[in-house]
Amino acid sequence: MNREEQLTKLKQNPEWDVIIIGGGASGLGIALDSASRGYKTVLVEAVDFAKGTSSRSTKLAHGGIRYLEQLDIALIREALKERELMLKNAGHLVRSQSFVIPIYSRLKGYYFSTGLKIYDLLAGKTCFGSSQSISKEKTIELLPTITQEGLQGGILYHDGQFDDALFAINLARTAIEKGACLLNYTKAISILKNEEHQITGIETEDQETGEKYSLKSKTVINATGVFTNDIMSLDSSKNRKFVIPSQGIHLVFDKSFLPSENAMLIPKTRDGRVLFMVPWHDKIIVGTTDTPVDKPSLEPKPLETEINFILETAQIFLTKKPQRSDVLSVFAGLRPLALPKKEGQEPKEISRNHQIIVSDSGLISVIGGKWTTYRKIAEDVVDKVIEIHHLPKVECKTRTIPIHGHTTIAESEQKNHLSVYGTDIPELLKLQENEPELKEKLHPNYPYTLSEVVWAIRNEMARTVEDILARRLRLLFLDARAAIECAEKVAHLLSKELNQNTDWKQKQIADFEKVAQGYLLH
Repeated sequence: MNREEQLTKLKQNPEWDVIIIGGGASGLGIALDSASRGYKTVLVEAVDFAKGTSSRSTKLAHGGIRYLEQLDIALIREALKERELMLKNAGHLVRSQSFVIPIYSRLKGYYFSTGLKIYDLLAGKTCFGSSQSISKEKTIELLPTITQEGLQGGILYHDGQFDDALFAINLARTAIEKGACLLNYTKAISILKNEEHQITGIETEDQETGEKYSLKSKTVINATGVFTNDIMSLDSSKNRKFVIPSQGIHLVFDKSFLPSENAMLIPKTRDGRVLFMVPWHDKIIVGTTDTPVDKPSLEPKPLETEINFILETAQIFLTKKPQRSDVLSVFAGLRPLALPKKEGQEPKEISRNHQIIVSDSGLISVIGGKWTTYRKIAEDVVDKVIEIHHLPKVECKTRTIPIHGHTTIAESEQKNHLSVYGTDIPELLKLQENEPELKEKLHPNYPYTLSEVVWAIRNEMARTVEDILARRLRLLFLDARAAIECAEKVAHLLSKELNQNTDWKQKQIADFEKVAQGYLLH
Protein backbone atom coordinates (compact mmCIF):
# COMPACT_ATOMS: atom_id res chain seq x y z
CA MET A 1 0.00 0.00 0.00
CA ASN A 2 1.95 2.94 -1.35
CA ARG A 3 0.65 6.52 -1.47
CA GLU A 4 2.66 7.53 -4.53
CA GLU A 5 1.24 4.58 -6.49
CA GLN A 6 -2.29 5.47 -5.40
CA LEU A 7 -1.76 9.12 -6.35
CA THR A 8 -0.61 8.07 -9.83
CA LYS A 9 -3.74 5.93 -10.15
CA LEU A 10 -5.88 8.91 -9.13
CA LYS A 11 -4.29 11.16 -11.77
CA GLN A 12 -4.72 8.56 -14.51
CA ASN A 13 -8.43 8.00 -13.81
CA PRO A 14 -10.52 11.19 -13.66
CA GLU A 15 -13.82 9.24 -13.91
CA TRP A 16 -15.09 6.68 -11.39
CA ASP A 17 -18.14 4.54 -10.73
CA VAL A 18 -18.06 5.26 -7.00
CA ILE A 19 -16.41 8.04 -4.95
CA ILE A 20 -16.23 7.62 -1.17
CA ILE A 21 -15.44 10.44 1.25
CA GLY A 22 -14.15 9.15 4.59
CA GLY A 23 -11.58 6.51 5.53
CA GLY A 24 -12.99 5.07 8.73
CA ALA A 25 -14.62 1.66 9.22
CA SER A 26 -17.69 2.41 7.08
CA GLY A 27 -15.82 4.13 4.24
CA LEU A 28 -13.14 1.44 4.00
CA GLY A 29 -15.78 -1.28 4.15
CA ILE A 30 -17.70 0.39 1.32
CA ALA A 31 -14.51 0.69 -0.75
CA LEU A 32 -13.85 -3.04 -0.40
CA ASP A 33 -17.45 -3.99 -1.16
CA SER A 34 -17.64 -1.70 -4.21
CA ALA A 35 -14.25 -2.69 -5.66
CA SER A 36 -14.87 -6.41 -5.12
CA ARG A 37 -18.09 -6.13 -7.14
CA GLY A 38 -16.03 -4.71 -10.01
CA TYR A 39 -16.94 -1.03 -9.73
CA LYS A 40 -14.24 1.57 -10.36
CA THR A 41 -13.82 2.90 -6.82
CA VAL A 42 -11.89 5.75 -5.21
CA LEU A 43 -11.80 6.77 -1.54
CA VAL A 44 -10.37 10.00 -0.12
CA GLU A 45 -9.64 10.65 3.54
CA ALA A 46 -8.74 14.14 4.81
CA VAL A 47 -6.30 12.85 7.44
CA ASP A 48 -5.16 9.29 8.17
CA PHE A 49 -7.26 6.15 7.84
CA ALA A 50 -9.17 5.50 11.10
CA LYS A 51 -7.82 8.73 12.64
CA GLY A 52 -11.17 9.44 14.29
CA THR A 53 -13.79 7.20 15.88
CA SER A 54 -12.59 4.01 14.19
CA SER A 55 -9.35 3.82 16.20
CA ARG A 56 -10.89 4.82 19.55
CA SER A 57 -13.36 2.02 20.31
CA THR A 58 -13.45 -0.39 23.27
CA LYS A 59 -11.77 -2.93 20.93
CA LEU A 60 -14.76 -5.29 21.01
CA ALA A 61 -16.28 -7.20 18.09
CA HIS A 62 -19.57 -7.89 19.81
CA GLY A 63 -23.32 -8.09 19.53
CA GLY A 64 -23.86 -5.52 22.24
CA ILE A 65 -25.23 -7.01 25.44
CA ARG A 66 -26.62 -3.71 26.66
CA TYR A 67 -28.95 -3.51 23.65
CA LEU A 68 -30.89 -6.43 25.17
CA GLU A 69 -32.37 -4.02 27.70
CA GLN A 70 -33.54 -1.82 24.80
CA LEU A 71 -34.97 -4.94 23.08
CA ASP A 72 -32.96 -4.08 19.94
CA ILE A 73 -32.93 -7.76 18.96
CA ALA A 74 -32.44 -7.15 15.23
CA LEU A 75 -29.25 -5.15 15.82
CA ILE A 76 -27.84 -7.75 18.23
CA ARG A 77 -28.56 -10.64 15.86
CA GLU A 78 -27.00 -8.78 12.93
CA ALA A 79 -23.91 -7.80 14.96
CA LEU A 80 -23.42 -11.37 16.21
CA LYS A 81 -23.46 -12.67 12.62
CA GLU A 82 -20.95 -10.01 11.62
CA ARG A 83 -18.77 -10.82 14.65
CA GLU A 84 -18.42 -14.36 13.33
CA LEU A 85 -17.45 -13.08 9.86
CA MET A 86 -14.82 -10.77 11.36
CA LEU A 87 -13.22 -13.75 13.13
CA LYS A 88 -13.53 -15.94 10.05
CA ASN A 89 -11.99 -13.37 7.68
CA ALA A 90 -9.40 -11.69 9.94
CA GLY A 91 -8.14 -14.34 12.36
CA HIS A 92 -4.90 -12.41 12.97
CA LEU A 93 -6.76 -9.39 14.36
CA VAL A 94 -9.94 -10.83 15.92
CA ARG A 95 -10.22 -13.40 18.68
CA SER A 96 -12.65 -14.81 21.20
CA GLN A 97 -12.49 -13.11 24.59
CA SER A 98 -13.90 -14.47 27.84
CA PHE A 99 -15.77 -12.03 30.10
CA VAL A 100 -16.83 -12.32 33.74
CA ILE A 101 -19.72 -10.40 35.27
CA PRO A 102 -19.28 -10.27 39.08
CA ILE A 103 -22.58 -10.82 40.91
CA TYR A 104 -23.31 -9.07 44.22
CA SER A 105 -27.08 -9.68 44.23
CA ARG A 106 -28.81 -13.00 43.57
CA LEU A 107 -31.78 -11.28 41.95
CA LYS A 108 -29.52 -9.41 39.53
CA GLY A 109 -27.62 -12.64 38.96
CA TYR A 110 -30.78 -14.36 37.70
CA TYR A 111 -31.57 -11.29 35.58
CA PHE A 112 -28.14 -11.14 33.89
CA SER A 113 -27.91 -14.91 33.52
CA THR A 114 -31.24 -14.97 31.67
CA GLY A 115 -30.14 -12.10 29.44
CA LEU A 116 -26.91 -13.89 28.51
CA LYS A 117 -28.77 -17.11 27.68
CA ILE A 118 -30.87 -15.04 25.27
CA TYR A 119 -27.60 -13.59 23.89
CA ASP A 120 -26.31 -17.15 23.32
CA LEU A 121 -29.55 -18.13 21.58
CA LEU A 122 -29.38 -15.09 19.29
CA ALA A 123 -25.82 -16.05 18.33
CA GLY A 124 -26.94 -19.58 17.41
CA LYS A 125 -24.23 -21.48 15.56
CA THR A 126 -21.95 -18.44 15.70
CA CYS A 127 -21.80 -18.55 19.53
CA PHE A 128 -18.22 -18.13 20.79
CA GLY A 129 -19.02 -20.23 23.90
CA SER A 130 -22.05 -20.77 26.12
CA SER A 131 -22.50 -18.53 29.14
CA GLN A 132 -22.54 -20.13 32.58
CA SER A 133 -22.99 -19.17 36.21
CA ILE A 134 -19.84 -19.67 38.28
CA SER A 135 -19.13 -19.81 42.01
CA LYS A 136 -17.62 -17.06 44.12
CA GLU A 137 -14.35 -19.05 44.29
CA LYS A 138 -14.21 -19.45 40.51
CA THR A 139 -14.98 -15.76 40.01
CA ILE A 140 -12.04 -14.82 42.26
CA GLU A 141 -9.82 -17.30 40.41
CA LEU A 142 -10.69 -15.69 37.05
CA LEU A 143 -10.59 -12.11 38.40
CA PRO A 144 -7.88 -12.15 41.13
CA THR A 145 -8.26 -8.46 42.05
CA ILE A 146 -12.07 -8.38 42.20
CA THR A 147 -13.63 -6.80 45.31
CA GLN A 148 -14.74 -9.80 47.40
CA GLU A 149 -16.98 -8.11 49.97
CA GLY A 150 -20.57 -9.05 49.13
CA LEU A 151 -19.49 -11.09 46.09
CA GLN A 152 -21.83 -14.05 45.53
CA GLY A 153 -20.54 -15.45 42.26
CA GLY A 154 -20.27 -14.53 38.62
CA ILE A 155 -21.34 -15.21 35.07
CA LEU A 156 -18.81 -16.29 32.45
CA TYR A 157 -19.57 -15.53 28.80
CA HIS A 158 -17.68 -15.06 25.53
CA ASP A 159 -17.53 -12.28 22.96
CA GLY A 160 -15.04 -10.95 20.40
CA GLN A 161 -12.05 -8.64 20.68
CA PHE A 162 -10.01 -6.98 17.93
CA ASP A 163 -7.56 -4.21 17.12
CA ASP A 164 -9.68 -1.52 15.50
CA ALA A 165 -7.04 0.66 13.81
CA LEU A 166 -5.05 -2.31 12.51
CA PHE A 167 -8.24 -3.87 11.19
CA ALA A 168 -8.91 -0.59 9.33
CA ILE A 169 -5.40 -0.50 7.82
CA ASN A 170 -5.69 -4.10 6.63
CA LEU A 171 -9.18 -3.37 5.30
CA ALA A 172 -7.63 -0.54 3.24
CA ARG A 173 -4.95 -2.90 1.91
CA THR A 174 -7.61 -5.46 0.95
CA ALA A 175 -9.64 -2.82 -0.93
CA ILE A 176 -6.53 -1.78 -2.87
CA GLU A 177 -5.79 -5.42 -3.70
CA LYS A 178 -9.32 -5.63 -5.13
CA GLY A 179 -8.64 -2.64 -7.40
CA ALA A 180 -9.80 0.37 -5.37
CA CYS A 181 -7.80 3.61 -5.23
CA LEU A 182 -7.38 4.88 -1.64
CA LEU A 183 -5.68 8.06 -0.51
CA ASN A 184 -5.15 9.47 2.96
CA TYR A 185 -4.38 13.16 3.51
CA THR A 186 -6.63 14.02 0.56
CA LYS A 187 -9.53 16.29 1.51
CA ALA A 188 -12.86 16.67 -0.30
CA ILE A 189 -13.25 20.47 -0.56
CA SER A 190 -16.32 20.79 -2.78
CA ILE A 191 -19.08 18.79 -4.44
CA LEU A 192 -19.46 19.25 -8.20
CA LYS A 193 -22.91 19.45 -9.81
CA ASN A 194 -24.48 19.94 -13.25
CA GLU A 195 -27.13 22.49 -14.29
CA GLU A 196 -29.86 20.24 -12.87
CA HIS A 197 -28.09 20.37 -9.48
CA GLN A 198 -27.22 16.68 -9.66
CA ILE A 199 -23.85 15.50 -8.40
CA THR A 200 -21.15 14.97 -11.02
CA GLY A 201 -18.18 14.44 -8.68
CA ILE A 202 -15.99 16.16 -6.10
CA GLU A 203 -12.93 18.39 -5.95
CA THR A 204 -10.14 17.24 -3.64
CA GLU A 205 -6.97 18.77 -2.28
CA ASP A 206 -3.78 16.87 -1.46
CA GLN A 207 -3.00 17.97 2.10
CA GLU A 208 0.71 17.35 1.60
CA THR A 209 1.25 19.31 -1.63
CA GLY A 210 -1.83 21.54 -1.94
CA GLU A 211 -2.51 20.16 -5.43
CA LYS A 212 -6.19 19.89 -6.38
CA TYR A 213 -7.95 17.17 -8.38
CA SER A 214 -11.41 16.96 -9.90
CA LEU A 215 -12.92 13.48 -9.71
CA LYS A 216 -16.00 12.67 -11.77
CA SER A 217 -18.78 10.27 -10.75
CA LYS A 218 -22.55 10.31 -10.36
CA THR A 219 -22.11 8.36 -7.13
CA VAL A 220 -20.62 10.17 -4.14
CA ILE A 221 -20.87 8.49 -0.73
CA ASN A 222 -20.49 10.47 2.46
CA ALA A 223 -19.02 8.15 5.10
CA THR A 224 -17.41 10.73 7.36
CA GLY A 225 -18.92 9.71 10.70
CA VAL A 226 -19.20 12.62 13.12
CA PHE A 227 -18.33 15.00 10.25
CA THR A 228 -21.31 13.85 8.14
CA ASN A 229 -23.13 17.16 8.67
CA ASP A 230 -20.15 19.11 7.26
CA ILE A 231 -20.16 17.15 3.98
CA MET A 232 -23.93 17.45 3.75
CA SER A 233 -23.49 21.22 4.11
CA LEU A 234 -21.11 21.16 1.11
CA ASP A 235 -23.95 19.49 -0.79
CA SER A 236 -26.61 22.00 0.32
CA SER A 237 -26.85 24.70 2.96
CA LYS A 238 -30.48 23.63 3.41
CA ASN A 239 -29.58 20.16 4.71
CA ARG A 240 -30.52 19.76 8.37
CA LYS A 241 -28.26 18.07 10.89
CA PHE A 242 -28.53 14.29 10.85
CA VAL A 243 -25.73 13.34 13.25
CA ILE A 244 -25.02 14.24 16.87
CA PRO A 245 -21.66 13.29 18.39
CA SER A 246 -21.48 11.45 21.72
CA GLN A 247 -18.13 11.12 23.46
CA GLY A 248 -16.75 7.97 25.03
CA ILE A 249 -13.42 7.83 26.84
CA HIS A 250 -11.15 5.01 27.98
CA LEU A 251 -8.40 4.89 30.59
CA VAL A 252 -5.45 2.53 30.11
CA PHE A 253 -3.67 0.89 33.06
CA ASP A 254 -0.89 -1.58 33.72
CA LYS A 255 -2.17 -5.16 33.73
CA SER A 256 -1.38 -5.55 37.44
CA PHE A 257 -4.73 -3.94 38.20
CA LEU A 258 -6.47 -6.96 36.64
CA PRO A 259 -3.84 -9.69 36.16
CA SER A 260 -5.99 -12.01 34.10
CA GLU A 261 -6.70 -13.05 30.53
CA ASN A 262 -10.39 -12.55 31.33
CA ALA A 263 -12.21 -9.27 30.85
CA MET A 264 -14.66 -7.88 33.41
CA LEU A 265 -18.05 -6.39 32.63
CA ILE A 266 -19.86 -4.19 35.11
CA PRO A 267 -23.42 -4.39 33.72
CA LYS A 268 -24.96 -1.46 35.58
CA THR A 269 -22.99 1.63 36.58
CA ARG A 270 -24.59 4.59 38.33
CA ASP A 271 -25.29 6.28 34.98
CA GLY A 272 -27.03 3.16 33.66
CA ARG A 273 -24.25 2.16 31.27
CA VAL A 274 -22.01 -0.88 31.18
CA LEU A 275 -18.32 -0.58 32.03
CA PHE A 276 -15.68 -2.84 30.48
CA MET A 277 -12.24 -3.73 31.83
CA VAL A 278 -10.56 -5.48 28.93
CA PRO A 279 -7.03 -6.91 28.55
CA TRP A 280 -5.47 -5.52 25.35
CA HIS A 281 -1.83 -5.61 24.19
CA ASP A 282 -0.74 -6.53 27.74
CA LYS A 283 -2.57 -3.55 29.28
CA ILE A 284 -6.07 -3.03 30.71
CA ILE A 285 -8.54 -0.73 28.95
CA VAL A 286 -11.33 0.62 31.16
CA GLY A 287 -14.36 2.40 29.69
CA THR A 288 -16.55 3.83 28.44
CA THR A 289 -18.72 6.94 28.87
CA ASP A 290 -21.54 8.41 26.79
CA THR A 291 -21.42 12.20 26.92
CA PRO A 292 -23.19 14.51 24.41
CA VAL A 293 -20.86 17.08 22.81
CA ASP A 294 -21.74 20.13 20.75
CA LYS A 295 -19.17 19.93 17.95
CA PRO A 296 -17.02 17.15 16.49
CA SER A 297 -13.25 17.36 16.79
CA LEU A 298 -10.35 15.37 15.36
CA GLU A 299 -8.80 15.26 18.84
CA PRO A 300 -11.65 15.20 21.38
CA LYS A 301 -10.61 15.88 24.96
CA PRO A 302 -11.74 13.76 27.91
CA LEU A 303 -13.77 15.66 30.49
CA GLU A 304 -12.82 15.62 34.17
CA THR A 305 -16.26 14.25 35.03
CA GLU A 306 -15.67 11.30 32.66
CA ILE A 307 -12.22 10.58 34.06
CA ASN A 308 -13.46 10.69 37.66
CA PHE A 309 -16.46 8.49 36.85
CA ILE A 310 -14.29 5.71 35.39
CA LEU A 311 -11.74 5.92 38.20
CA GLU A 312 -14.41 5.86 40.91
CA THR A 313 -16.27 2.95 39.30
CA ALA A 314 -13.07 0.92 38.83
CA GLN A 315 -12.10 1.56 42.46
CA ILE A 316 -15.39 0.05 43.64
CA PHE A 317 -14.76 -3.27 41.89
CA LEU A 318 -10.96 -3.68 42.18
CA THR A 319 -8.92 -4.40 45.30
CA LYS A 320 -5.95 -2.65 43.73
CA LYS A 321 -7.46 0.83 43.47
CA PRO A 322 -6.39 2.69 40.29
CA GLN A 323 -5.44 6.31 40.88
CA ARG A 324 -5.07 9.20 38.49
CA SER A 325 -1.29 8.79 38.56
CA ASP A 326 -1.65 5.18 37.35
CA VAL A 327 -3.25 6.14 34.03
CA LEU A 328 -0.81 5.34 31.21
CA SER A 329 -3.01 6.84 28.50
CA VAL A 330 -6.48 8.29 28.10
CA PHE A 331 -8.21 8.41 24.74
CA ALA A 332 -11.53 9.88 23.68
CA GLY A 333 -13.65 9.01 20.67
CA LEU A 334 -16.87 10.40 19.22
CA ARG A 335 -19.79 8.19 18.19
CA PRO A 336 -21.70 9.42 15.12
CA LEU A 337 -25.21 8.87 16.47
CA ALA A 338 -28.27 9.46 14.32
CA LEU A 339 -30.27 12.45 15.55
CA PRO A 340 -32.86 10.96 17.95
CA LYS A 341 -36.48 10.74 16.86
CA LYS A 342 -37.66 11.48 20.40
CA GLU A 343 -36.73 14.80 21.94
CA GLY A 344 -34.66 14.51 25.10
CA GLN A 345 -33.29 11.01 24.45
CA GLU A 346 -30.03 10.23 26.24
CA PRO A 347 -27.10 9.14 23.99
CA LYS A 348 -27.11 5.66 25.55
CA GLU A 349 -30.78 5.29 24.50
CA ILE A 350 -30.18 6.14 20.83
CA SER A 351 -30.13 3.15 18.48
CA ARG A 352 -26.79 2.13 16.94
CA ASN A 353 -28.56 0.97 13.78
CA HIS A 354 -27.20 2.58 10.64
CA GLN A 355 -29.26 4.74 8.30
CA ILE A 356 -28.75 5.63 4.64
CA ILE A 357 -29.87 9.08 3.46
CA VAL A 358 -30.11 10.14 -0.19
CA SER A 359 -30.22 13.90 -0.81
CA ASP A 360 -32.00 15.61 -3.71
CA SER A 361 -28.68 15.93 -5.55
CA GLY A 362 -27.94 12.20 -5.24
CA LEU A 363 -25.41 12.40 -2.37
CA ILE A 364 -25.60 9.17 -0.36
CA SER A 365 -24.79 9.57 3.35
CA VAL A 366 -24.47 6.73 5.85
CA ILE A 367 -24.97 7.55 9.52
CA GLY A 368 -24.92 5.62 12.79
CA GLY A 369 -23.83 2.00 12.95
CA LYS A 370 -21.06 0.30 14.94
CA TRP A 371 -17.65 -1.18 14.14
CA THR A 372 -18.83 -4.79 14.29
CA THR A 373 -21.43 -4.22 11.58
CA TYR A 374 -19.12 -2.32 9.19
CA ARG A 375 -19.38 -5.03 6.50
CA LYS A 376 -23.19 -5.12 6.52
CA ILE A 377 -23.31 -1.31 6.46
CA ALA A 378 -21.09 -1.38 3.34
CA GLU A 379 -23.25 -4.03 1.68
CA ASP A 380 -26.42 -1.99 2.28
CA VAL A 381 -24.81 1.22 0.97
CA VAL A 382 -23.52 -0.38 -2.24
CA ASP A 383 -26.92 -2.02 -2.81
CA LYS A 384 -28.46 1.46 -2.48
CA VAL A 385 -25.93 2.83 -4.99
CA ILE A 386 -26.99 0.15 -7.50
CA GLU A 387 -30.64 1.01 -6.93
CA ILE A 388 -30.27 4.80 -7.15
CA HIS A 389 -27.61 5.14 -9.84
CA HIS A 390 -28.41 2.01 -11.89
CA LEU A 391 -24.96 0.44 -11.82
CA PRO A 392 -24.78 -3.09 -13.27
CA LYS A 393 -26.19 -5.37 -10.56
CA VAL A 394 -23.52 -7.54 -8.92
CA GLU A 395 -24.04 -9.49 -5.70
CA CYS A 396 -22.05 -8.66 -2.55
CA LYS A 397 -18.90 -10.79 -2.14
CA THR A 398 -17.42 -9.59 1.16
CA ARG A 399 -18.82 -12.39 3.34
CA THR A 400 -16.06 -14.66 2.04
CA ILE A 401 -13.23 -12.20 1.30
CA PRO A 402 -10.28 -12.63 3.71
CA ILE A 403 -8.92 -9.38 5.12
CA HIS A 404 -5.26 -8.74 4.23
CA GLY A 405 -2.97 -10.79 6.47
CA HIS A 406 -5.69 -13.24 7.50
CA THR A 407 -4.45 -16.39 9.13
CA THR A 408 -5.68 -18.58 11.95
CA ILE A 409 -3.44 -17.75 14.91
CA ALA A 410 -2.91 -20.44 17.54
CA GLU A 411 -3.73 -19.29 21.07
CA SER A 412 -0.10 -19.72 22.12
CA GLU A 413 1.02 -17.40 19.30
CA GLN A 414 -1.48 -14.62 20.06
CA LYS A 415 0.79 -13.37 22.86
CA ASN A 416 3.53 -12.66 20.31
CA HIS A 417 3.10 -8.99 19.35
CA LEU A 418 3.94 -9.80 15.71
CA SER A 419 0.81 -11.97 15.37
CA VAL A 420 -1.17 -8.92 14.16
CA TYR A 421 0.88 -8.99 10.94
CA GLY A 422 -0.54 -12.39 10.00
CA THR A 423 0.75 -13.62 6.64
CA ASP A 424 3.09 -10.59 6.43
CA ILE A 425 5.28 -11.89 9.27
CA PRO A 426 7.83 -13.62 6.94
CA GLU A 427 8.26 -10.40 4.93
CA LEU A 428 8.70 -8.36 8.09
CA LEU A 429 11.36 -10.78 9.36
CA LYS A 430 13.06 -10.66 5.95
CA LEU A 431 13.22 -6.86 6.29
CA GLN A 432 15.08 -7.33 9.58
CA GLU A 433 17.50 -9.78 7.96
CA ASN A 434 18.22 -7.46 5.03
CA GLU A 435 18.63 -4.39 7.25
CA PRO A 436 19.94 -5.70 10.62
CA GLU A 437 20.06 -2.22 12.18
CA LEU A 438 16.24 -2.27 12.13
CA LYS A 439 16.15 -5.04 14.77
CA GLU A 440 16.74 -2.36 17.41
CA LYS A 441 13.85 -1.89 19.86
CA LEU A 442 11.89 1.34 19.59
CA HIS A 443 11.51 1.59 23.38
CA PRO A 444 13.18 -0.55 26.09
CA ASN A 445 9.85 -1.40 27.77
CA TYR A 446 7.99 -2.48 24.61
CA PRO A 447 8.62 -5.15 21.96
CA TYR A 448 8.23 -2.91 18.88
CA THR A 449 11.29 -2.61 16.64
CA LEU A 450 12.50 -0.06 14.09
CA SER A 451 11.63 -2.56 11.36
CA GLU A 452 7.94 -2.17 12.19
CA VAL A 453 8.22 1.59 11.78
CA VAL A 454 9.82 1.19 8.35
CA TRP A 455 7.22 -1.46 7.45
CA ALA A 456 4.40 0.99 8.29
CA ILE A 457 5.96 3.67 6.08
CA ARG A 458 6.65 1.39 3.10
CA ASN A 459 3.56 -0.83 3.24
CA GLU A 460 0.83 0.83 5.31
CA MET A 461 0.83 4.40 3.99
CA ALA A 462 1.99 5.96 7.29
CA ARG A 463 2.94 9.59 6.67
CA THR A 464 3.45 11.08 10.14
CA VAL A 465 4.85 10.17 13.55
CA GLU A 466 1.29 10.07 14.85
CA ASP A 467 0.19 7.65 12.11
CA ILE A 468 2.84 5.21 13.31
CA LEU A 469 2.69 5.59 17.09
CA ALA A 470 -1.11 5.93 17.31
CA ARG A 471 -2.54 3.67 14.59
CA ARG A 472 0.18 1.30 13.31
CA LEU A 473 1.96 0.38 16.57
CA ARG A 474 -0.75 1.61 19.03
CA LEU A 475 1.86 2.84 21.54
CA LEU A 476 0.20 6.25 22.03
CA PHE A 477 -2.98 4.45 23.15
CA LEU A 478 -1.05 2.10 25.46
CA ASP A 479 1.50 4.42 27.07
CA ALA A 480 1.53 8.07 26.04
CA ARG A 481 4.81 8.93 27.83
CA ALA A 482 6.64 6.04 26.18
CA ALA A 483 5.24 7.14 22.81
CA ILE A 484 6.60 10.67 23.32
CA GLU A 485 10.02 9.18 24.12
CA CYS A 486 9.93 7.34 20.77
CA ALA A 487 8.95 10.35 18.64
CA GLU A 488 12.47 11.35 17.65
CA LYS A 489 13.46 7.86 16.47
CA VAL A 490 10.28 7.56 14.43
CA ALA A 491 10.67 11.04 12.93
CA HIS A 492 14.24 10.21 11.91
CA LEU A 493 13.13 7.09 10.03
CA LEU A 494 10.19 8.93 8.47
CA SER A 495 12.31 11.80 7.19
CA LYS A 496 14.81 9.32 5.75
CA GLU A 497 12.15 7.15 4.04
CA LEU A 498 10.14 10.10 2.70
CA ASN A 499 13.21 12.20 1.73
CA GLN A 500 12.34 15.08 4.04
CA ASN A 501 14.67 17.66 5.63
CA THR A 502 15.56 18.45 9.24
CA ASP A 503 12.94 21.21 9.58
CA TRP A 504 10.21 18.76 8.52
CA LYS A 505 11.52 16.21 11.03
CA GLN A 506 11.48 18.71 13.91
CA LYS A 507 7.95 19.82 13.02
CA GLN A 508 6.83 16.19 13.05
CA ILE A 509 8.20 15.75 16.58
CA ALA A 510 6.57 18.97 17.80
CA ASP A 511 3.22 18.14 16.18
CA PHE A 512 3.19 14.67 17.70
CA GLU A 513 4.12 15.87 21.19
CA LYS A 514 1.27 18.40 21.03
CA VAL A 515 -1.24 15.64 20.15
CA ALA A 516 0.23 13.24 22.72
CA GLN A 517 -0.29 15.74 25.54
CA GLY A 518 -4.02 15.10 25.14
CA TYR A 519 -3.46 11.43 26.03
CA LEU A 520 -1.76 12.27 29.35
CA LEU A 521 -3.45 13.06 32.65
CA HIS A 522 -1.70 16.07 34.14
